[in-house]
Amino acid sequence: MAFEPSVVAVDQRTGDVYAVGADARRMIGRTPAHITATRPLRHGVIADFEMTEQMLRYFIRSAFSRLGASAEVIVCVPSGVTQVERSAVEEATLAAGASRAHLIEEPLAAAIGAELPVGESVGSLVVDIGGGTSEMAVTALGGMVVSHSVRVGGYDLDDAIVKLLQDTQRLLIGQEQAEAVKLEIGAAAEGGGGPAFAEVAGRDLATGLLRRTTVERDAVSSALQRPLAQIIEGVELVLERTPPELSADIADTGLMLVGGGALLRGFDQLLRRRTGLAVTTTDDPLTTVARGAGIALEESHQLPAARRSKRRRRRR
Repeated sequence: MAFEPSVVAVDQRTGDVYAVGADARRMIGRTPAHITATRPLRHGVIADFEMTEQMLRYFIRSAFSRLGASAEVIVCVPSGVTQVERSAVEEATLAAGASRAHLIEEPLAAAIGAELPVGESVGSLVVDIGGGTSEMAVTALGGMVVSHSVRVGGYDLDDAIVKLLQDTQRLLIGQEQAEAVKLEIGAAAEGGGGPAFAEVAGRDLATGLLRRTTVERDAVSSALQRPLAQIIEGVELVLERTPPELSADIADTGLMLVGGGALLRGFDQLLRRRTGLAVTTTDDPLTTVARGAGIALEESHQLPAARRSKRRRRRR
């Protein structure tokens, strides 16, 4: 089993892949000039086809090398992707060595992984806060009745913290340190509990020298409000478009919150205040979508949302 971030480090001199996954993530902001660590996926879609192919090849080999089996792969995509973007994901998966490629929308996979009654006539609302996108959908009878995708996620929360330090303390910090601050003191509302301060180190924008400082929890919470508001607006939009019969179901059952963003302190309470719904978080929100995709792959013949394709000839 592989649990890796979608990061690739490339040697610019030779074009060879230097590292993939967790090893590459540790290199972000730490590499010499000839090595670049990048995320080939942006907001859930492919930004660099070749690097995405290399990354998928690494993951497929990691998962299947010991099994000696052909790789039948299912890939989760945002609900708002275009047909061109879907085709690009499918092609990259096949070029990376998959014998067959299936696609499934992320909120549907999240609902399956959260063990919601996806196949029944009752409506369920799932909200998945990922790294690059946030997905929300109402499911019933094996599919999505209403869905919406917001290209805002955990990376945007990190960016908000980077900007906070730049604007208020003239200090430049990296994405990795911003994420550490988010995990240590980040909260969806002021006074959200946890430590009141966190220490950060970065480059002083005035002198160019290393400087350490502290950042307050409430200042971080305030900086996170804008991206969080965009996510909540997406949830409210889905609720506005939900048929009355399913709205009644959701009023009874509430919404299911999954994804890494579900771990932000107080975000479930903020959603509860804004929507008036009960909010439940899965036991392991980071892996909910992956678990759901695995279940969908096992029963792909029963899921019309999972597209099948025959292997294509690799482009030259």
